[in-house]
Amino acid sequence: MSHPVEADRLRRVFGERVALDDVTFDVREGEIFGLLGPNGGGKTTLFRILSTLLSPSGGAARVCGHDVRGDAASVRRCLGVVFQSPSLDPHLTVGENLRYGGNLYGLRGAALEERVAETAAALRVADRLGDTVKTLSGGLRRRVEIAKSLLPRPRVLVLDEPSTGLDPVARVELWAILEQLRDKFGMTVVLTTHLMDEAERCERAAILHHGKLLACDTPKALRATVGADVLSLSARDPEVLALKLREQFGLAGVVRGGAVRVEAPRAHEFGARGVEAFPDEIVSATAGHPTLEDVFVRMTGEPLDGGFFDAAGEGKRK
Repeated sequence: MSHPVEADRLRRVFGERVALDDVTFDVREGEIFGLLGPNGGGKTTLFRILSTLLSPSGGAARVCGHDVRGDAASVRRCLGVVFQSPSLDPHLTVGENLRYGGNLYGLRGAALEERVAETAAALRVADRLGDTVKTLSGGLRRRVEIAKSLLPRPRVLVLDEPSTGLDPVARVELWAILEQLRDKFGMTVVLTTHLMDEAERCERAAILHHGKLLACDTPKALRATVGADVLSLSARDPEVLALKLREQFGLAGVVRGGAVRVEAPRAHEFGARGVEAFPDEIVSATAGHPTLEDVFVRMTGEPLDGGFFDAAGEGKRK
């Protein structure tokens, strides 16, 4: 039985640059699935292929059993798509944007009004149908974008960086709505993100880096690969401290900003030993359980917010 989304050795090349390099994964029915990585990892390229805006250079991708290259029209009938860039007309009301969007999906009359009312209620914007979009907050505009994508009742909803530009409260509200929508409509949700809290809320996450799929599993299973607590040592000279930690304790540290990140069993105890050993080097020490960012750093040696551009020149620096 096919999955709602499948990628099989998917490849995309732009000139001499490889944006996607033999990427293989599947997304299960009713799952919230995250594509996690920095700008330049290949997330947006993959998003564009799944939404039929870009053809793969090799391999295959299928949505609801339909090939994105050979049967794009059938793929589009299965999809609701929310782009990172706004697609609403700011000078029209919420209701007008939804109705015009519904017209593009072939909806008319009573059926259209029923869908507009249903999706507006689901996204908690029913009381804003008469408001001009330009008067709405970023969080409300994002909800209207998603409401528009749900008008055709898609089997799969794909979102590119859904929380871009939202404050923390609006992000939490948006995620609560996404989870309710998945349960209400039985949709499968696929999203791209570089945000840790978003990836943690996904049932599974695929980690992309320079076009390669490094891992794909539940957040809990991915964190378990680190196998130790993580200690962050703020230092006057992080490079010097990293060298001393390696020489004295045999620990390989990753320098990030003004701190050295190390993995160590019972990290809180080692933090005290480190401060005692190098009192003139260490400014402060913080210990904690590993996060998905720690998983990414361990796999790549780089922070997740590297701020690259992808091979197509897509994305923005964060």
